[in-house]
Amino acid sequence: MAIERVKAYFRQYGMEQKIQELAVSSATVELAAEALHCEPQRIAKTLSFMVDGHAVLVVAAGDAKIDNSKYKAQFGTKAKMLSPDEAEALVGHAVGGVCPFAVNEGVPVYLDVSLKRFETVFPACGSSNSAIELTISELETYSGYVEWVDVCKGYSDSGNR
Repeated sequence: MAIERVKAYFRQYGMEQKIQELAVSSATVELAAEALHCEPQRIAKTLSFMVDGHAVLVVAAGDAKIDNSKYKAQFGTKAKMLSPDEAEALVGHAVGGVCPFAVNEGVPVYLDVSLKRFETVFPACGSSNSAIELTISELETYSGYVEWVDVCKGYSDSGNR
């Protein structure tokens, strides 16, 4: 199970105890925000795309939407989300629990600037009822991100920073 991979990943950093396993689903931004008692925009959703035949992850704020022209400028191709089957096979996590931790080898992670307005965010941890609260610096560290990107629109520039 993917959450076990994520727990093992965080165990090596002494962070496993920070993972929250919820009694209810956190598979969508709205459900996660309700379960975690936080604003939906602080949910760090991990979106999976196909770029040049390979899976790519973009972690964005819960209120952000992919901007097709920015995405194409960044990745050189139209945004094509992975199907649920592709996500599980290529990334290693099922839709609803896709996260930037303990992903399959060779899957690059990008962090969208929509997250930078928050002190802490809540990404999933490999299952549809898990999350971890991380500072932006911790997200950078534990996601193994490649770079910050600006591929989203529709979010408010204000946050709690």
